[in-house]
Amino acid sequence: MKPIKTSAPGKLMLFGDHAAAYDQPCLVMAVNKMMTVELVKNKPPESKFVLAVRQLWEQKYGQVPLGFKISGFSSQYGLGSSAAVTVAAVKALGQYHQVKLSQKQLFEFCYRVIRKVQAVGSGFDLAAAIYGGVLYFVTGGQKIEKLTVKQLPLVVGYSGTKADTTKMIKKASPKINQAFLLESTKIVNQAKMALEQENWQELGKLMNQNQVALRQLGVSTSKLEKLISVALKAGAYGAKLSGAGGGDCMIALASMAKRAAVEQAISQAGGEVIRVKLNL
Repeated sequence: MKPIKTSAPGKLMLFGDHAAAYDQPCLVMAVNKMMTVELVKNKPPESKFVLAVRQLWEQKYGQVPLGFKISGFSSQYGLGSSAAVTVAAVKALGQYHQVKLSQKQLFEFCYRVIRKVQAVGSGFDLAAAIYGGVLYFVTGGQKIEKLTVKQLPLVVGYSGTKADTTKMIKKASPKINQAFLLESTKIVNQAKMALEQENWQELGKLMNQNQVALRQLGVSTSKLEKLISVALKAGAYGAKLSGAGGGDCMIALASMAKRAAVEQAISQAGGEVIRVKLNL
């Protein structure tokens, strides 16, 4: 048997954080940080996601007498390692059993896995791992639209704290109301236009607006706020937390002329700059 090795990219949430869990649209990008899965004869300990992949796959397609060797970026950054591993594992099993899944079928299978393990989650991270690029996404894959975006000048700063997504979704839940959801959807739709036009100044303003709404939910932290503040002072067009909050990463949009200053400001404020590019 030829070695079977597959990969899938991580993600960054751009707009629509938290609202995505309530059937509202979001914008997510795939990043050039990869998770790789190789099928091997020995069976290393399996994560709950890989175990769920195995169980669902064997129910439908037959036994897999092999293990999953996983490598790639650290799960601490909140870049969607679980989703990327899930996608890569299913792709590997597809090769093993010579089952050709369309992108839609791959998403639907992986979404079943995520829902089985977590019970919550809209699936935007899975979509990024499968389709790549920048996506306009609605919960459960009701809509997956790949935008014509070829570049996105983001600076990413890790806060130093790993977030608990499920905990943050529950924490925000009492404050999620119709006004928040309408505001989020309006920002997402405006950001979609600005992205496609590469109108970075407008996109930066929308990032700042989105951050105000997330701050009011109580999901930002003093460290995230500090990193966002110094990025803006260093000349970023806009900055916000990315994802559920409570830790993980913030993102800043900066011109090439300001990029170094923004990165330096984030580092000096105690953040870890993670260099990522758009994975098309």
